[in-house]
Amino acid sequence: MTNRLAKETSPYLLQHAHNPVDWFSWGEEAFAKARGEDKPVFLSIGYSACHWCHVMERESFENDEIAEILNENFISIKVDREERPDIDSIYMQAVQLMTGHGGWPMSVFLTPDGGPFYAGTYFPPDDRHGMPGFKRVLAHVADAYRSRRSDVQAASEEVRHVISSSLQPKGTGTIERHALDRAAAAIAQNYDAAHGGFGSAPKFPPSMTLDFLMQVAWRTNDRTLDEIDIWYSGAGRIQVNDFPGGFHATRYATARAHRRSGSTHDHHREGKRQNAGL
Repeated sequence: MTNRLAKETSPYLLQHAHNPVDWFSWGEEAFAKARGEDKPVFLSIGYSACHWCHVMERESFENDEIAEILNENFISIKVDREERPDIDSIYMQAVQLMTGHGGWPMSVFLTPDGGPFYAGTYFPPDDRHGMPGFKRVLAHVADAYRSRRSDVQAASEEVRHVISSSLQPKGTGTIERHALDRAAAAIAQNYDAAHGGFGSAPKFPPSMTLDFLMQVAWRTNDRTLDEIDIWYSGAGRIQVNDFPGGFHATRYATARAHRRSGSTHDHHREGKRQNAGL
C-alpha cells in the first residue's frame, strides 16, 4: 500500500511512500484539509542523507500505532529540504526560536493556516534518555490544540511575528563597492596558500563565495582571482575521478588533511552538493 508521496519525484519523499502515515506533500490540498477538519498540521522536514531522518522513519513513521495517532489527529506533511529550501529555512527559524537549537529531522506542529506553535527535531517513539517519546508529544499537542486553542494561537502568532520581523529589510541603503572590497579582502585572509582553499579541512569549494571573489577580481583586477586559480589547481592535484563530468575535484581539497589525521569520513554527498553550485 502506498500513500500520496508515491506520486512525487523527490527521492526523499518517495522513500516515505509506503509509510502507513497518510502523508501529504507541501501544498494547499493539505492545509485545506486541515482547515476543513479543524486539525493541526504535523510538518516533517528532512533529506535523503540524514541519518536521524531515517531512524525516525523506521521507529515512528513505519509504526502502525504512531501512524494511527497521526492520521486521526493531524494532517501530516512531508518536505524534502533539498527540494524546498525556502520552507526549510522559514520553519528552521521557528524551531530555533522555540527550542534554542535546530536540526533534522525537523518536526513542527502548525495551525491550519501554517503558523508554528510547537517544534522539535528527532523524537524517539517512546521516552528515552530524558527525551520525550513521539507518542507522548503527539498526545500533548493534540490535547493542547483541542483544549487550549487560545494558547496555541497566541504562541503561533508570537513566532510568526518574530520571523516576519526578521525577514523585513533593515534599511534601504545601497552596498558601496568599498564594502564589497573589504569583504573580499577578509575572505582572502583565510586563504590556505600551502594547499589551496580557505580555512582548515574539510574544504569544500564554497560556490557562492568563489563567485563573489571572481566578480570582485574582475572589477578590481587584483590578486583575488589568482587565489581562486590556485584553489582549482590544488584541488586537481589530489583529485579522485568519481564525479563523472563537471568539476570532479570538489571533494578532494579535503582529502590531504583527513588522510593525515587518519579520518576515513566520506564527503561524497557534500562534494556532489557543492559540485552543483560550481
